[in-house]
Amino acid sequence: MPASDPRLAPIIDIAKDAAHAAMGYWALGKRVEKQWEKEPGHPVSETDLMVDALLRERLSALIPEAAWLSEESAASPGRAEKRFAWVVDPIDGTRDFIRGRPGWAVSVALVEDGEVAIGILAAPARNELWWAARGEGAWRNGVRLRCGSHPTLSKARVPADHLRGIDIDYVLVPKPNSIALRIAMVAADEADAVASIRWGAEWDIAAACIIAREAGAIVTDVLGRPLRFNRPDPRALGILCAVPQIHAAGVARLHDRAVAVLGEGQS
Repeated sequence: MPASDPRLAPIIDIAKDAAHAAMGYWALGKRVEKQWEKEPGHPVSETDLMVDALLRERLSALIPEAAWLSEESAASPGRAEKRFAWVVDPIDGTRDFIRGRPGWAVSVALVEDGEVAIGILAAPARNELWWAARGEGAWRNGVRLRCGSHPTLSKARVPADHLRGIDIDYVLVPKPNSIALRIAMVAADEADAVASIRWGAEWDIAAACIIAREAGAIVTDVLGRPLRFNRPDPRALGILCAVPQIHAAGVARLHDRAVAVLGEGQS
């Protein structure tokens, strides 16, 4: 397992420690004293905030000049002007975490000049550690990953709850609450495509994007445009991660729906 980037090992250690801290509450059945919704459909718990604080302290000490962008805490001033940035979701998949399900992960990405340089997903409830570094490939538990090569949208595997309309020709596979883990499934050849038209922000997907790309998948917004990170506005128009053979067809299928959502956002 190559690791020529000297920053990789300490980032992995920090992500593992954060995941271990969160796992104590999940695996031992400790009641989360406080949980609430930041907005409808977006739960947060005390554990999210605890893990966020741990990550911010240790990652900021590792690269002090890096900016900070997290789902659960204020971004650092002048963030978008910095060359380096930590883009973090302390618990991606909080709903599964709160409900005692394994579909959550600690997501840590180091962004350099707008591109993800290193991405880590620590999913202790699934006994999984995913990582990728630019030019180093993508790995899960020490095994190198390569995405699949399904040739058509028909019968492509997608992690979703249900299918309807034009999408009924897909094949459903189990869906973790964490969108980062869903994207990683494409890297591991456990899914062929993941799409979210109303995806929220950079922290949801930054680490998973480099894992999928280093495994050979194509990752863009739902209109097929490149993704950039540590932007002034961390939101974007959805995400499409797919094996190369079907990515363009996926963009075409999503186009009208994506344009409709974009129009809603501008109204």
